[in-house]
Formats: sequence, C-alpha cells, structure tokens
Amino acid sequence: MEQTPETSATAVPAGAVEGAKDLASRESVALTQGRGGILGIKAGMTQVYNDAGDSIAVTVIDLKPTVITEVKTNEKNGYQAIQVGFLEKKAKSANRPEQGHAKAANASGFYHYQEFRIPAAGKLDGLVVGKTLSPEFVKVGDFVDLTAVSKGKGFQGGMKRYHMAGGYKTHGASLSHRQLGSIGNRADPAKCFKNKKMAGQMGNEQVTVQNVRVIRIDLENQLLLVHGSVPGPKSGIVTIRRTVKNAG
Repeated sequence: MEQTPETSATAVPAGAVEGAKDLASRESVALTQGRGGILGIKAGMTQVYNDAGDSIAVTVIDLKPTVITEVKTNEKNGYQAIQVGFLEKKAKSANRPEQGHAKAANASGFYHYQEFRIPAAGKLDGLVVGKTLSPEFVKVGDFVDLTAVSKGKGFQGGMKRYHMAGGYKTHGASLSHRQLGSIGNRADPAKCFKNKKMAGQMGNEQVTVQNVRVIRIDLENQLLLVHGSVPGPKSGIVTIRRTVKNAG
C-alpha cells in the first residue's frame, strides 16, 4: 500500500497559496529545449513499492504552478531564455513595478523569479507568456539534477565544516582536541593565504545534487517523486533539470 505524504508549507508565504488553483487551471507546456526545467517545493519523504514489492524511499517535490512571465530572444536580448515566476503574491503584497511586470502573465506578482536558458539554435514554439511549465520533459526512470539553497548551519568549526581530524586526544593535549592547528607559514610570507579552510559560516549556499532518479510523476496532483537526496529544508524551492552527466 502506498503512503501519501502531507506536504509541508511552513516556508511558503501565505499569500502564495491563494490563486494557486487559478494558475493550475492554465494551459501548460513542457520546456524540452536544452536541459528543460521546472520549479517545485520540497514537501518531505515517503515510500512507494515497485512491482517486485520492494520498498523505495522517495522525496516528494510539490510542483506548484511555474508561470512563464517573459520570453527573451536573440534579437531583443542577445540570448534565448524564458523567465518564470513561482509562488504568486497577493496584489496587496506586490508593489506597482512588480504588478506591471506580471500583468502580461495575468498575475499580480511572484515571490520568486528565475530564468531557464535555451540554446541559440533552439525553438521557442509554444513558450508563451502566461502558460505554466509541465514536468513532462522527463519520464519515469530518467535522472535529474536538483538545485536548491542548503540548510544554514551557522558558524561552525573546521572539524564540522571541512571534516578535519582535530588534535591529539592523548594526555597533555589539553584544550587542543578540536583546534584547527597551524594556519600560517614562517616569516616569509608572514601571512595567512586567502581561502584557507577555517571556521566560519556553514551552509546557506546553492547546492546541486546530480543524478537523482525519477521514481514517479503524478500529473493529476502535480507531484514528482525522486529517489535520492534533495538539498535544502522542507518547503524550500527546488529547481529540477535533466542531468548533465550520463548516469547510465
């Protein structure tokens, strides 16, 4: 029996929920040019069963409506791309420039904007402002790359941040068990070089996990189930694209 997760929306702005039904009823188009692409919300984990009865742990990505807000062309912009809006705002939450930009897509504004590049020789057929993106650029069994902002872990030491070994744990090595160790050189150059691995801010940066297998695509409920790690916290925005590496 298949378990269905309860999608968490703690990080999704309250104003983004309203209007989602209207966006979901719009005509959709799959971005098949280049690596394709669509946006979703990390909803949590569950398990499904294959034909052999084996349990597979999956992460559920809620594919909320991704609306095309602008189409960029070689003639006008010097490159080809589509700009998409994700998580619609209420009109009272969007300022007038935002409302003016989203007016062509018949929306009041979005919390998140992003571009998907299209090869110079690619075609823009069917990619019209106002339509939503479909996950049909991938199929079950394909591999995708997932990009999101990782969980912020605050200020951390070298052992946690870079898996350093730390100091000796023997007698006499007092107060030096988790210290970084020597970080400099001798009198020449008499400084610590830039980019030295030291304690500092950990996490809260863009991370891409490659070669994650698609287990199931639920077009009716707009859910994507993948077998593998998905970066970021629950309710974080995730970018899904075809993988750049040959996973086979």
